[in-house]
Amino acid sequence: MDNAYIVDIVRTPRGKGKAAGALHGVHPQELLAGVLQSLQQRTGLDPAAVDDVPTGCANDAGDHGDCIGRLGVLAAGWPDSVSGYTLNRNCGSGQQAYNNAAAMIAAGQSDLVVAAGVEMMSRYPGGGRLTLDGGNPALRQRHPIIPQGVSADLIATVGGFGRADVDGYAAESQRRAAAAIAEGRFDASMVPVTAGGKLVLDHEELPRATTAESLAALRPSFTELGATVFDGFAESFDDMARQVYPEVTGIDHVHHAGNSSGLADGAAAVLLAGQRSVEENGWKPRARVVSTAVAGAEPVIMLTAPGPAAQKCVQRAGMSLKDIDLLEVNEAFAAVVLRFLAETGVDHDKVNVNGGAIALGHPIGASGPILLATLLDELERRDLQTGLVTMCTGGGMATATVIERL
Repeated sequence: MDNAYIVDIVRTPRGKGKAAGALHGVHPQELLAGVLQSLQQRTGLDPAAVDDVPTGCANDAGDHGDCIGRLGVLAAGWPDSVSGYTLNRNCGSGQQAYNNAAAMIAAGQSDLVVAAGVEMMSRYPGGGRLTLDGGNPALRQRHPIIPQGVSADLIATVGGFGRADVDGYAAESQRRAAAAIAEGRFDASMVPVTAGGKLVLDHEELPRATTAESLAALRPSFTELGATVFDGFAESFDDMARQVYPEVTGIDHVHHAGNSSGLADGAAAVLLAGQRSVEENGWKPRARVVSTAVAGAEPVIMLTAPGPAAQKCVQRAGMSLKDIDLLEVNEAFAAVVLRFLAETGVDHDKVNVNGGAIALGHPIGASGPILLATLLDELERRDLQTGLVTMCTGGGMATATVIERL
């Protein structure tokens, strides 16, 4: 079995996922093309040698549609012979892209793969469903899948995390992100976005000065949503959750915009190679992929699989979580990470040390490779060796990856 080496990673800054955001005017294909070109320039990559470009994107429609993985390759000016594909595992799409790439290299079916992710939430079409059930009433009878925000509040209720807990976590995420930005900790992997020869964005656009006290003044976002009666069903979303969790007499709605992941635009690309390509190109790999995993969990509470996925991933590597130096656990909502910490016993001092999506935003399909870049840069900065990325996804799943710095 071949080693899957991480040669390099590049990623854009995260822009606000709104029409007023700096990246909104850039087409998603061009944003993806930009990181592919930057990766080529930084590594001396001959794109003609690339076997495939798996690309994570959670909203593969509209501007993101028609197989953006392939279209981004063409927009980058890479040879027509270079293929690409788009995959969707909701929030874990970009992480699944590089996990797939590592698996293909380890199996000897590819030797040089660029795994990417892109999402421009500012360019999402309006409307859409409140739930992630595909609009299938038969599935809804079996699994009354509710909106993610209500699921996050359900996690908080079941886990006993009150408003002060989630707001305190969010304030710490902002504090850590501000310190990381001030010290230039994201600079190694972040490349500026240009369009028409003009600079569009060269810094993280979402962070803002925040305290637990200012967060306490915000109204919960999902109280009214929880009381919504949906699509002809007699039950509200809160009532649908109680069908699965009858011990919950009332859901404590504690999440709001300040302790949930920010809507964001962004893209990222990872160059992975086997031993032959590393030697032929004279590359010095930054890390190797040790193991990957995916786990499913109950789909109504939905966001609880990062713990099981992380445990499966470290066990597959012949390790335990105690062996991991740093972890990135995607901050979809504050309660997601609080549950992970309580469930695994991992020290918060090792998790999201540079803040996370609450402060910096969550460009869904791009978040996986962005978190990988953040993790590897910090392992190098601290001269540490092992790291883990895990992300909850819609529908009750999570992805995980263990890497070893070289």
